[in-house]
Parts: sequence; C-alpha cells; structure tokens
Amino acid sequence: MRELSMHILDIAQNSIVAGASLVKIVVEENLNEDFLTIIIEDNGKGMGENELEKVTNPFYTSRTTRKVGLGVPMFKASAEACDGSFRINSKKGEGTYVEAKFKHSHIDRVPLGNMPDTMVVLVSSDIKIDFIYRHIRNDKEYVLDTREIKDILGEVPINSIEVLDWIKGNIIEGIKELHIN
Repeated sequence: MRELSMHILDIAQNSIVAGASLVKIVVEENLNEDFLTIIIEDNGKGMGENELEKVTNPFYTSRTTRKVGLGVPMFKASAEACDGSFRINSKKGEGTYVEAKFKHSHIDRVPLGNMPDTMVVLVSSDIKIDFIYRHIRNDKEYVLDTREIKDILGEVPINSIEVLDWIKGNIIEGIKELHIN
C-alpha cells in the first residue's frame, strides 16, 4: 500500500468485523530514536492460537468472500522491509493487538498518509463503535476519543456531516500542532 494509513484502515476494519466496540489506534513518531510505531488494539472476538499462527500467511483468510488475506501479511512485510518489526497478539473472546514498528528514516518507508480521512471513514462506519486515536510525536501528543465527543453531542449522531467535518478538522489541527517546534 502507498500509505500506512491504508494499513491502519484495513486492520481497524478487521476489528469492526470482529465485533469490537472499542478500537484504539496509536501512531508514535520518535524522531530521536528514529522509529515510527503503529498500534491497533481492539476488544473484538479475538483469535485462537490456530488462527493466530495463520494470520500472517497471505494465503489464509477467515473471510468466505475471497481466498486470500493480504492486509496483515502486507503490513508485516512493510514493517520488516524498513528495519522494523511486527507482532500480533490475540486471545479468543478478548481482542487483538497489532504492532508494526518502522525505522522512521528508512528510504522504503511509505508515508503515514491521510489519518484525518482514515479516522473519518472509521468513525462514520458504525456509530456504536468507539475509537481512540493517539498520535505522539516526540514529547507531544494529540488524542481523539469518540466517547468524549458522543458525551458532548448528546442526541446528535457522531456520523452527521457537520460532526465528521469537525472531527477531520480537529485531527488536521492536532497533527499540525505536533509538528510545531
């Protein structure tokens, strides 16, 4: 994939399919130690040991609509190709934890991409699912928690156009603030 945000979207959509009610997404850029870490964690149905062993195989998928599952294997390959690492932990009935670590300055590391649009797509996909998006850059942090937004909105649906526009703008500004020295 041309952007890491597309990997994030793919893995988070797996969380949605797995019945998660909470999906946590963390992007950590540590420029001093030259790494970029992406974590996607959910409280979905999780996987048993047998399925967990197969999930990084591109010729395995739990979906019945196709015979291959490229999302997790491609994310793993992308991290490892950039002097990084990949790990996935899951427990049946408890959820899944995915972590991809990249050398930030690696010439082959694709850009992070459009996280505001990625988060808007996820938030609008199912209003019953909550998302926490944390973006850390060195010693600065931006957090978006849809549970807090829903509390403030009351009866206004989080997937209304006005709210999604606000969420997108908030993320854009939050990420911009992280890049100010």
